[in-house]
Amino acid sequence: MKLWIAFWNILAKDMRTYYLKPPNVSWGLIFPLAWTGMFFIRSGSGLDSITALLPGVVAVAILFGTTSMLSVTVTFEKKNRSFERLLLAPIPFELLMLAKTGGAILFGMANAFVPVVMAAFLADLSTVSWGVFVPGVFLIAAASTFLGLFIAVSVSEVFEAQTFSNFFRFPMIFLCGLFFPVENLPVFLKPLSYALPLTYGADALHGAVDGSHCMPFALDLSLLGAFCIGLFAVSLWNIKRKWIA
Repeated sequence: MKLWIAFWNILAKDMRTYYLKPPNVSWGLIFPLAWTGMFFIRSGSGLDSITALLPGVVAVAILFGTTSMLSVTVTFEKKNRSFERLLLAPIPFELLMLAKTGGAILFGMANAFVPVVMAAFLADLSTVSWGVFVPGVFLIAAASTFLGLFIAVSVSEVFEAQTFSNFFRFPMIFLCGLFFPVENLPVFLKPLSYALPLTYGADALHGAVDGSHCMPFALDLSLLGAFCIGLFAVSLWNIKRKWIA
C-alpha cells in the first residue's frame, strides 16, 4: 500500500465522518462570526479596531475549533475501539497519527479565515504580510491540534476531554497577548505566558496584520514549530504507553 494513499484515505474518512457534517460546518462558521462580532461591538472604537482585534479573533477561532473537535473525535474512536482497527494498517504509526490530526488542522485553518473574510469587507487588509500570516495560522492550527491530541490521550471520556481542554484554553486567551500586550501582564505571569505556544502565534499574527510584534518573525515561527514537534512527540509517547502497551 502506498503511504500517501493510506494517509489520504484516513484523512478523507475523518473529514466525511466528523468535520464535514452540517452541524460542525455551521458551528465552524458561527463560532468565529460570534467572536468577531462580540469583540468588535465590545471595543466600541469603530472600524479602526478591526485590524487590532483580527489576530486575536483568528487565534481564538483556531484554538477552540481544533481542540474541541480533535479531543472529541479521538476520545470517541478510542472508546468505540475503532482506533484499534486503524493500528492494524500497514503504515508507520507517526504517519497514522498525522492523518488523524490532519483534518483538525484543516478545520482550524478554515475557522481562521472566516473572520479574515469578514474583515476584508470592513477594513483595508492590503498591508497584511500574508507570507507571515498564513504560516502563522498553519502553525497555530498544528500546535492547537497536537494540544488537543495530548488532551484526548490523557482522558477516557468525551466530557472529560472538553473540561480538560478549558484548563488550557481559557488561560491562553488572557495570557498569550491575543487582545492586549504580554508586556502589560504582571511580572510573575510573564514567564507562564512565554511558556505557552499561542503567545508566539499571536505575536506573529499581530506583526503580520498591524506590525505590533515584539519578537522577530523567524523566532515566533521557529518556536511555534518546536512546540508542534514537542506536543506531537509527547502525545505519541502517551498513546504507545497508555493505549498500545
